[in-house]
Order: sequence, then structure tokens, then C-alpha cells
Amino acid sequence: MADGSHRTRIRRALGALLWLTGALGGAAFAQYPERPLRLIVPQAPGSATDTAARVLAAELVPQLGQQIVVENRPGGALTIGMDLLAKSAPDGYTIGLGPVGALAISPNLVAKLPYDIERDFQPVALISIGHLLLAASPKLAANSVAELVAHARAHPGRLTNASSSNGSPGHVGGELFKLLTGTQIVHVPYKGGALAINDLIAGQVDIMFESLNSIAPHAKAGKVKALAVSGARRSPAFPAVPTVAEAGVPGYEAPTWSGVVAPAGLPRPVLDRLNAAVNRAIASPGFRERFGAIGDEPAGGTPEEFAAMIRRELARWRDVVRRSGARLD
Repeated sequence: MADGSHRTRIRRALGALLWLTGALGGAAFAQYPERPLRLIVPQAPGSATDTAARVLAAELVPQLGQQIVVENRPGGALTIGMDLLAKSAPDGYTIGLGPVGALAISPNLVAKLPYDIERDFQPVALISIGHLLLAASPKLAANSVAELVAHARAHPGRLTNASSSNGSPGHVGGELFKLLTGTQIVHVPYKGGALAINDLIAGQVDIMFESLNSIAPHAKAGKVKALAVSGARRSPAFPAVPTVAEAGVPGYEAPTWSGVVAPAGLPRPVLDRLNAAVNRAIASPGFRERFGAIGDEPAGGTPEEFAAMIRRELARWRDVVRRSGARLD
């Protein structure tokens, strides 16, 4: 009986200690953030990820009461920026925008990453889900997916597929397209989507799978040909443009998404503050108007929901990479 009472007192004392630790921790972070935040973007200025980061940053400022400094760190199949983020202090003052390419594709392409996606990052919130647009140069003699496939089969190895970088959704999305259509198209990686789009418009490259949030204005202006979107259903911004699967490539699906991530070890009060701020920013009229215009859908949710999505997408893209034979050029 005495032993039982002793154990009960110990459990109560431990519970009180844990409560006090949590209360003190919450008080310590009550004033967060007290200085500007740095938002790491693992792609170049003008890329789809950079555009999303800057739209989000503008809407986060009133939510957090601090400036958000966007810092572009492209290169290394999106690993340079992500490595910098992984090795930053987990204090909530350095966060990153993690696109599908960085969180689910590159880990399946790069043999030895300097970090572990599930161990070294703390998911904060998913911000958007969208499409790649299969766009063709205005100089290419193909005005539909069927005509593109026929042209590629008639000229094996002659067509070029630009992408914003090695390991990007456009890279692997193009490889999956080649696999399912039995075509030979040369991958041409760029250092950022803006440079690739410029060359697509000029006819220096033939096609491109690029996120809507960077290529949509050019497609709407008629500077590139919009042949199809990569998701499971059509984009609200391009209702007349079919999905790749609808256009004659059954089984093709390569959606895009991005979210806010932080270094692992982020204190829970800071994580909760960031998650709430991101969800409010996503719900703001400015964010929804901008993303609605380009056809991406605002997302949101809890850190746990975003972590579960990353795990699912890592497995899904592992299968796509394996089936397509995609490799880093």
C-alpha cells in the first residue's frame, strides 16, 4: 500500500513538473516573433516556388507582425536551399517553402542527401495544390497532346523538354510522359523556371511541364500553347484545357503542391503560432485571389496532416521515378 502511495506521489510530481515546463515554455515564446523571419526558397527568383513564396510572405506579414525576407538558394536538385534550412536553428526565425520537388521528388533521385526529409524537417502547413501545364513553344508544329506524341515519335530524340531544374516536378513529369507515350524527348534543365519559359517562348526548346503559378500568364497571353494540365481533374483557371490523361495518355497524373517547413526541433508553441498564421494567410482574400487566378487551390491544415501527406507523396514519387527511369542530368 505504501509502495502504491509512493508511486502515486511520484507520478503526480512528474505531472506537475511537465505542466510547469510546458507553461514556462509557452511563456518564453509568448512574444514570438520579435524580429523579421527568413523564408528560404530552394529555387531561383521567378520560379513557381519563388512566386508562391512571395505571395505567401506578403500575406504573412500582417499575421505575424514582422517582415518576411525571401532568400533564394537554388541548385543541387533543390538540395542546397533545403540543406541550409535543415541546418538552421529551430527557433522559428528561419522557415522554408518546400515544393513537391524538394520534399518528395529529389529524395528519390539524389543518392546521398545531406539531410533526411522526415527526420530533419518540421512540416508547418500545406499551402497549395495545383498542376503542371504541358506547354509547347509557339514554333512547334503541334497543337494538341496527340499531335505532340505523333511528332515526337516521328522525330525520336529531336524534341526538347525544358524544366526549371533537375529533380523538379517538370523534370519527372516529363519523364513520366515519355514513359507512358513511348517517346524519346531530351530533358534540358535550367536554373529556374523563368529562364526556361523565356526559351520556350523564343522556340529554343520545344515543350515544358511547368507549374501554373509561373507559366499561366504566358499561356493566357498566347505566348505558349497550353496543351494539357497534369492533375487528375481540369484546372478552374483553364477549364477548356484537358488533363494529360483526357488528352490521350491514360494513367498520367503529376500534381504539384508546396508547403511551409521548418528545421526539426521547433518548439511546439512556435509551431502552433506559425501554423495558425499560415492558415490565416492562406484564407486571406489576397492569397485566394492570386492563386485562384492561376488555377492552384489554397490548402491549409495541421502540421500532422502535412507530415502525413509528405510521407504519402514520398512513396508515390518513388514509384514514378522507378517506373520512368528518371535520373539527374
